[in-house]
Amino acid sequence: MKFPLFASFIVFTIWLTYEIGKHNRIDEAVNQEFWRKEHRANKIRRKPLDDLDYITIPFDSLPMHILPDDERVSEYKEVLNSLSDSKIVNFTGITNTDLKLQYGAPNIDLLSKYDQNYTVLARTLNMWAAYIYEKGYPKEAREILEFAVSTKTDVSGSYKLLCQIYKEENTPEKIKELYPIVESVNSIMKNTIFHILQEAEQ
Repeated sequence: MKFPLFASFIVFTIWLTYEIGKHNRIDEAVNQEFWRKEHRANKIRRKPLDDLDYITIPFDSLPMHILPDDERVSEYKEVLNSLSDSKIVNFTGITNTDLKLQYGAPNIDLLSKYDQNYTVLARTLNMWAAYIYEKGYPKEAREILEFAVSTKTDVSGSYKLLCQIYKEENTPEKIKELYPIVESVNSIMKNTIFHILQEAEQ
């Protein structure tokens, strides 16, 4: 009985060694390709940024008048006002290497700042909408969330709350209008958001 067990152990050891070696080779190839791409990207000269999809905050269509004396609301508005003088671009899902390849290595710090601005925007809109919804302003929360979604945010909470509001307003058909937007979201959260929409339709 011992020999078959020993033979099985030997076979398992050989298989495990092979699998480890295979994965190491794959990892090494991926790593080499990354550095080749990064080296190439670092040589790309500065390119014009005129074609970027800049985001403008539509203050006229956002509920800036709601809860004017609320401290948290004031903080959210202050963040949005501070972003209004900055350039905002959604680069979610795009690596720095790809940005350098497309727009030139000298632009990477600027592009990273634009993307950071977007991250702050998306999170602030989500928190602002959730807060005023809890305070009894679903219509105004919807206005905020619809703008957030139009920027292709990947904050899943924004989609979840928006779907909830659509159902409460007896307009569940609007949930279907979100699918094409989510399809264009460049994020690992895409499938999670699709699942949120599907659950909301049930």
